[in-house]
Amino acid sequence: MSKFNTARAPTATSPVRGEATPSTVTHEGGAGYARDSKSELFLLAVTNMVGEHAFYESADTRDTRFAELVRQSTLDDPEWTARFLRWLRTDANLRTASLVGAAEFAKARRDAGLDGLSRQVVADVLQRADEPGELLAYWTSVHGRAVPKPVKRGVADAAAKLYDERSFAKWDSAARAFRFADVLELTHPVKRDDAQGALFGHILDERHSRGNAIPEVLKTLRARAELMSWDVGRRRELFTRPDAADVLRAAGMTWESVAGWLQGPLDARVWEALIPSMSFMAQLRNLRNFDEAGVSDTVARQVAERLADPAQVAKSRQLPMRFLSAYRAAPSLRWAWALEQAIAHALANVPELAGRTLVLVDTSASMNDRFGKDGSLLRWDAAAVFGLALARRCAQADVVSFSDGYWGRGTKVFKLRRGGSLLSDVERWKSGGFFLGGGTDTAGAVKKHFAKHDRVVILTDEQAAHGDVGHALPAHVPLYTWNLAGYRAGHAPSGSGHRHTFGGLTDQGFRMIPLLERGKKADWPF
Repeated sequence: MSKFNTARAPTATSPVRGEATPSTVTHEGGAGYARDSKSELFLLAVTNMVGEHAFYESADTRDTRFAELVRQSTLDDPEWTARFLRWLRTDANLRTASLVGAAEFAKARRDAGLDGLSRQVVADVLQRADEPGELLAYWTSVHGRAVPKPVKRGVADAAAKLYDERSFAKWDSAARAFRFADVLELTHPVKRDDAQGALFGHILDERHSRGNAIPEVLKTLRARAELMSWDVGRRRELFTRPDAADVLRAAGMTWESVAGWLQGPLDARVWEALIPSMSFMAQLRNLRNFDEAGVSDTVARQVAERLADPAQVAKSRQLPMRFLSAYRAAPSLRWAWALEQAIAHALANVPELAGRTLVLVDTSASMNDRFGKDGSLLRWDAAAVFGLALARRCAQADVVSFSDGYWGRGTKVFKLRRGGSLLSDVERWKSGGFFLGGGTDTAGAVKKHFAKHDRVVILTDEQAAHGDVGHALPAHVPLYTWNLAGYRAGHAPSGSGHRHTFGGLTDQGFRMIPLLERGKKADWPF
């Protein structure tokens, strides 16, 4: 009898691995499944805004756990950790977590007396010109003033790659503990060419008030200095000229610097001169300002075309929730279609699923937890975005908001409208009373709404209060958990046996579902 050459599909596995039976409890007291260290690190990192409190964890507790997991992973599997941190900064676009992770990677290697990898890991995660100083500030505040050579060399590599006239004008500031000159003096990067060498010299001259003229080769900084020398009363006259946009671009003037330069409001003429040189992210975050200033429909159409361009969306690496935030902030509807297109492009990895899918969105009190200090986006916002995006791609989907009924109903069914849009769905979710509050009876919601579906997808922080979610539906039915908080204990097994956990604030994890349903192994996304 054949043991291996059979028609039976292989058992599908996924990378986030948890134990088969619960050994702990969640923060709400439900059955808790511990995960291996890589899985715990991954789920925490992809949901972690460093220095921010979470509903069940203080910022210090969360940050300490993250640092400890990075150090453990570095010692256990440094190559995996190096790939992960590079991916975290690039594809996941999580800046601070990857920066802290790189510093802790280097610290773990140094403490263990190990050579290699740290320089490259540090250089890989530093991708914006303010980040070399940011990493040094983190290192010296946490690990002391002595910066080891691999960290210095990685920072120097990044500075040589990132420092140019425009980045110096944009990011150098007396408000920062480590200015560009401090980075240069501590790490001694090797200049790319003579022009960058002249820039490095000028940066040091400025830092130490030596009074030397700006070198001729630094044309952007010379043009900027010329504009700064204008009398305040003359500056607004620039925007009566047809070449205003070119003048601002040549001088490396951002919208923030122009606001300070004018010492007054940015009206429509100013914005229209700035828009051609603004980044995708800057345009996305200023839609309200464009409307309030009265930017013309012609210019607005140009902005909208860029926002809706799939190549521009991909290049920008904006998180899907950024488009929801922009949609909510903009007072006019002239951006709505472009933002709908943009968020669809940002969710391109959400698959089309055959059969019937039950989508459960956790709206318990702990999901009313903000991701960042501004509080503009909450965990249930992200859960609704991902859940509704998936539901719209399914052949047939039932979408349910759930908690535990403490404030009333424990669940509420959301009706998808044919021909509707994702952004309008999310706003209808917000305004229609689908945030339920209270505790988290995930197992109860599964049992109540499961009706021979082909799969169940739960978007949650996994902190269930009752029962065992992993055993709340038949073992042969796939259960996919999308984790949005990264707490230590999960609510179900994971990694095999039709129980799988993903996580994060991007759409990349969705690529695993079709693989798993074809019986294939789904690996880490890096």
